[in-house]
Amino acid sequence: MKISHYFELESHVTGGIHESVVHQRKMLDRLDLTYTTEPTLEADVFHCNLMGPRSVWYARQARSKGVPVVANTHVTAEDFGDSFRFTNALAKPLKPYLEWAYGLADALVCPSEYNLDLIETYTDVPTTVVSNGVDRSKLAGFESLEDEYRDRYDLESPTVFLVGHVIKRKGLKTFVELARRLPDLDFAWFGPLDLSLKGRETTALIENAPENCTFTGYVDDIRGAYAAGDIFCFPTHEENEGIALLEAMAAGKPLLVRDIETFSWLEDGEDCLKVAENGVDGFEAALERLRDPALREQLGSNAVARSEEFSLEAVANQYQSLYEEVV
Repeated sequence: MKISHYFELESHVTGGIHESVVHQRKMLDRLDLTYTTEPTLEADVFHCNLMGPRSVWYARQARSKGVPVVANTHVTAEDFGDSFRFTNALAKPLKPYLEWAYGLADALVCPSEYNLDLIETYTDVPTTVVSNGVDRSKLAGFESLEDEYRDRYDLESPTVFLVGHVIKRKGLKTFVELARRLPDLDFAWFGPLDLSLKGRETTALIENAPENCTFTGYVDDIRGAYAAGDIFCFPTHEENEGIALLEAMAAGKPLLVRDIETFSWLEDGEDCLKVAENGVDGFEAALERLRDPALREQLGSNAVARSEEFSLEAVANQYQSLYEEVV
């Protein structure tokens, strides 16, 4: 079986979508499946990861030639808003476009049950939940970088941290407000800033953050973030899954998350602490609880165990089964 595993705009798209594609290709290598990253109809399956105009053109051609089309649903209108400048304006017309584009597929791959529920309001194409997975090898030896990254950003334990693009949707306002309320704790957000792409509100939050709130920008070795951080605080309002969260779990970090549907599979008090959707008070109270090293150790240990079901080894066979079903 040969797969055309295409990622439109591959050299430009970063963040979770890019990481998901990297993970998929590692899984294809593990399965010993033959694939090309070029769009071609000389394949048994055309698999696209971003439904841009070129992907749509190939998907339509594939359907006319009887080549099954598989598409990942990384992008939704709900997830698109509050990300970069102009994305709120584009989110509304994006949904009908995606309804049409995803409708061209023979099978859709959703990273979570929450994403699947959303996509079922877009189209009636058969959907399958396959996690983006977590690449444990990417984190190997992260502990050795603790002193280097704490010194680089002047961080003291316990450091509250987050990993990923700095965008409003991921709970930027809550993160900054928490730092302001808890001046004796260090807060660090590891990830690209891209200020030229941000709206005024986002830029103002970053520029007026208190001294104990550090925005590192791009880091050359993401393992350093998981080495320097102690509490993974993820107050996101909307997420399709969250690869950084899975990485934090694999690194044994206690999770503090907003209680949104995306994270319904996490168990409050077992592998994370959850906070009600609205307000900062709940996050502040939870961080006060997480000052306790024993609680951090307990939640982190449980998170490691839970993360095993998202390893690339555990997820890979789901792609094998999906390809076999559509061919």
